[in-house]
Amino acid sequence: MPNLLLELRSEEIPARMQRKAAGDLKKLVTDALVEAGLSYEGAREYWTPRRLTLDIHGLTARSADVREERKGPRTDANEKAIEGFLRGAGLSSVAEAQVVSDPKKGDFYVAVISKPGRATEEIIAEVMPGIIRDFPWPKSMRWGKASSKPGALRWVRPLQSIVCTFGPEHEETVVIPFEIDGITASNVTYGHRFHAPEAITVRRFDDYVANLEKAKVILDAERRKDNILHDARDIAFANGLELVEDEGLLEEVSGLVEWPQVLMGSFEEDYLSIPSEIIRLTIKTNQKCFVTRKQGGETLSNKFILVSNIQASDGGKEIVHGNGKVVRARLSDALHFWKRDQGNMPDLETLEASAEKFGLDLTKPLDQRMAKLDALDVTFHAKLGTQGARVARIRALASELAGITGADAALTDRAAVLAKADLRTEAVGEFPELQGLMGRKYAALQDENASVALAIEDHYKPQGPSDRVPADKVAITVALADKLDTLIGFWAIGEKPTGSKDPFALRRAALGVVRILLERNVRLPLLKIARQTSVLAKASGEAEFSFAGDPAETFADLLSFFHDRLKVYLRDQGARHDLIDAVLTPEADDLLMVARRVEALTAFVTSEDGKNLLAGTKRATQLLAAEEKKGTVIADAVSDALFKLDAEKELFAAISGASKEAADAVAREDFRSAMEALSRLRAPVDRFFEDVLVNDEDAAIRANRLALLRLIREATGTVADFSKISG
Repeated sequence: MPNLLLELRSEEIPARMQRKAAGDLKKLVTDALVEAGLSYEGAREYWTPRRLTLDIHGLTARSADVREERKGPRTDANEKAIEGFLRGAGLSSVAEAQVVSDPKKGDFYVAVISKPGRATEEIIAEVMPGIIRDFPWPKSMRWGKASSKPGALRWVRPLQSIVCTFGPEHEETVVIPFEIDGITASNVTYGHRFHAPEAITVRRFDDYVANLEKAKVILDAERRKDNILHDARDIAFANGLELVEDEGLLEEVSGLVEWPQVLMGSFEEDYLSIPSEIIRLTIKTNQKCFVTRKQGGETLSNKFILVSNIQASDGGKEIVHGNGKVVRARLSDALHFWKRDQGNMPDLETLEASAEKFGLDLTKPLDQRMAKLDALDVTFHAKLGTQGARVARIRALASELAGITGADAALTDRAAVLAKADLRTEAVGEFPELQGLMGRKYAALQDENASVALAIEDHYKPQGPSDRVPADKVAITVALADKLDTLIGFWAIGEKPTGSKDPFALRRAALGVVRILLERNVRLPLLKIARQTSVLAKASGEAEFSFAGDPAETFADLLSFFHDRLKVYLRDQGARHDLIDAVLTPEADDLLMVARRVEALTAFVTSEDGKNLLAGTKRATQLLAAEEKKGTVIADAVSDALFKLDAEKELFAAISGASKEAADAVAREDFRSAMEALSRLRAPVDRFFEDVLVNDEDAAIRANRLALLRLIREATGTVADFSKISG
């Protein structure tokens, strides 16, 4: 069967767009071909900085003939209905339609529409211009003389040539010469911009790949990544070092080169006095280079790995020299930022009011930066006030939370006050992703307590499902205060996530709270804390924020949001959704207890006793619900005087004992013991349904037995709503 080779060659495509663009091209083309009635065996996309390539193999040479019968109106229908039918079917008169008789509905028209199959070449030539013209680039541009004309082609970078060949694997191929804005598809492409700029004629995918390789272009991005990684490891090892690997940087660099050449550069060792994180980010951000370290060590070396797109005749000496000059210049700036952040600010006298407000020591650099953050009235959010106001709220909330988490009150207060101070440092101004981490380093330099320094970095964590959770109690407390203030504040002003939009990362903040509570065993009454937060905001003066709606409804909605994040987290941990629903009530604001209930319930329902009790309980609750729906009289309380059978007496005694034990265990928050107490109901429940007819003819006995079933529901309800458990 024939194969299709498609290449769209342009000026350099931004590395971050290449992988998705190649995937989009594959989907758009294959969808269009299938919609046109074609089929294919397989398709794979490729990309380099200058081209998107698609290889579709096993493509049918022609679409199938189509015969469609389209039913029309009755033959005695009004004229307009018949005219509409003829237009839709593409018929010129009713003489071209068939008349079909139906014994019940009478005679009606049927149009038989036959569409002969089309050659694949024709279909490709028809669909490709539209795909190229409407390609979903995040950003695109127009170029050249044609750019001034209405409807001019837009592409991510100027499109230079198109290859489109079609044919069998071992025979001659044909060019499908469609045209768009003066560019006509052909069988001619070009290799490396500098090493092999000459034209290359191709027929099919195999010789296309081989010819590109000869022309210094590696088409497969994964192979380029693999070459870069292994060459970088090898050159580092040869110099007694190891590569500091970075998957994101590797992906980006592989999208910058078609013929990767790995080289090693260096900078002066004096720059190693800069924190490793700054060195790494400086070299990565500005020069797209990898850093190295001593084998088995953590400290960076003064050697870096760069990837060139040119195989230089001098072995890369000039390339290394040029990159080294830029790296040294950037590190010089970084060293300047690092030193300036450790010095005094020039306007200390203007910071005294802010220092007094937060209890800051203006002889310490980090305290000065916090005072500056407050004095400048830097806005956090128009409706939530300044960064200084936010720090005041976090400080007040952290003070309340410290009593719950067991954190040292004085250290927690100090950490909360300094948590955002590094936002005014020059290092964070240059590299915002270092916020928190730089605060910890500057705190250590001014001899802050280790817990305070750690909390400054860790209060942002966890920032995702795989990020680590703070472990120190001070860090846990400030992290919770920071996230809860964000969530409560944005809920108060009505700025909640909608659909896929979450500009303030509120889902991530809520998941962070869930992970901290569950993974660090923190008992936190969320509703109570939410109410206290609004009170604390008012108490801190300028830190106050206003509620857009009813506070009680706002807090209930926020708790529901936490429940959604808890469900996601527990399901990711392997918990069954029905068991989560069975223990989660709208008022449950102690998420750690919810998780423990789910854990205990999971163990219970997978045991033999649990499975059998579940079956009996569901039977009891379903029967009871049916009678309640019918309005059947149910006794207010169970009367042992109305018992006629031993099974009734046995069940009543078992429920009385198990209910008390389960309730006591739940009060102790010992959910496993509560489940064990309930498990003893299994045999009495089974015997009851074997020996007892609930709907007795005697109304009093029936009402008493239904009341007994209600006791089963109430007893199990102390632990979970068994009716929500499947199985």
